[in-house]
Amino acid sequence: MRRRTLISLPAATLAATPALTDPAPAGDAAAAAGFESPAVLDGNLPVFYERLKDELDFPLAWPNSRERDFRSWKRRARAQVEELLWQPEDRTPFDPEIVDEQQGDGLRRRQLIFNVTRHSRVRATMLVPDGPGPFPAALLLHDHGAKFDIGKEKMIEPWYDDTRLASARAWATKYFSGRFVGDQLAARGYAVLAVDALGWGDRGGVSYDGQQALAANLFNLGSSPAGLMAREDVRAAALLAGLPEVDEHRIAAVGFSMGGYRAWQVAALSGHIAATVSACWMTGLKEMMVPGNNTLRGQSAFYMLHPGLFRHLDLPDVASIAAPRPMFVLDGETDPLFSAAGREVAYRKMGLVWAAQRAQDRLRTQVWPGLGHVFVEEMQEAAFTWLDRWLR
Repeated sequence: MRRRTLISLPAATLAATPALTDPAPAGDAAAAAGFESPAVLDGNLPVFYERLKDELDFPLAWPNSRERDFRSWKRRARAQVEELLWQPEDRTPFDPEIVDEQQGDGLRRRQLIFNVTRHSRVRATMLVPDGPGPFPAALLLHDHGAKFDIGKEKMIEPWYDDTRLASARAWATKYFSGRFVGDQLAARGYAVLAVDALGWGDRGGVSYDGQQALAANLFNLGSSPAGLMAREDVRAAALLAGLPEVDEHRIAAVGFSMGGYRAWQVAALSGHIAATVSACWMTGLKEMMVPGNNTLRGQSAFYMLHPGLFRHLDLPDVASIAAPRPMFVLDGETDPLFSAAGREVAYRKMGLVWAAQRAQDRLRTQVWPGLGHVFVEEMQEAAFTWLDRWLR
């Protein structure tokens, strides 16, 4: 073992500069002494994060996998994702119960209660077009937005609570051109269902700063917020497929922001999803893990984090498990949450998978010039027209 004398960092810092608030001399002194200090950048990234990124080669991605049969790859990739959800498959009977139904203009507004898991019985909202059916349907996945007082109400206009109605209309004005995605789809002949994720709406009780504690406690209990949300979304898709008004072969997953993430994730994990619209949540993992990215703040990231997954698959690789079923991924050009480089990497990876299945026409990716993190009317109309092509 080599021996040498080291100067204490405070002494080295004092010798190097009188500005005690400047951290650079301490780092310089540590580097000169041959060890790592400081070890965390900006309070959230390890100083060696670039080397960790270089080690991520996503060996289970379709182009890299040992599997040459696509169906075998899908089964293996889905099994790997499901293992890392930390949430076992749940076959609890749904036992749905309609607790409120009102006639609207060309549709029925419905509240129903069902067992989303063996632990949770929740309230959902649904719109069903008038007529005999069965109808094409859409599972609506709400966003995060650090706004927890409403969840399902972000997607379907609430008729049962004036306080939530005011909050939901303000949210729709901010992100959706004042429209409710579910109501728009119902007017086009789709049955739509929206359910609160844990922490939102009826299932509230979390604050922005409390998300990390909730995640830690779920980890300690052998679960995770992201894994639980994924399983619940799969269960909601299965419930929707079993309703008599719904054509089980024509069900879409539709979501914005975190809901966009949920949309392609549930398409990857559920055979009930026939087509997907994902607005404003797609990127390559490496391109997202850069200083200053919103995800690095933690908190909301726990809802989209499956520990260990990226040792196997990139984000677009998970979405690609849904191939060759139709998928429309759309983003705003100026969205501050996802870089152009991240989108390009993701679109390219997904495009290779759909092309390998001779299904290029079933994947649509689009960046909307001049738009940010929104799902406004022009984006919605393009998405709805695209859904009609595949499901109506």
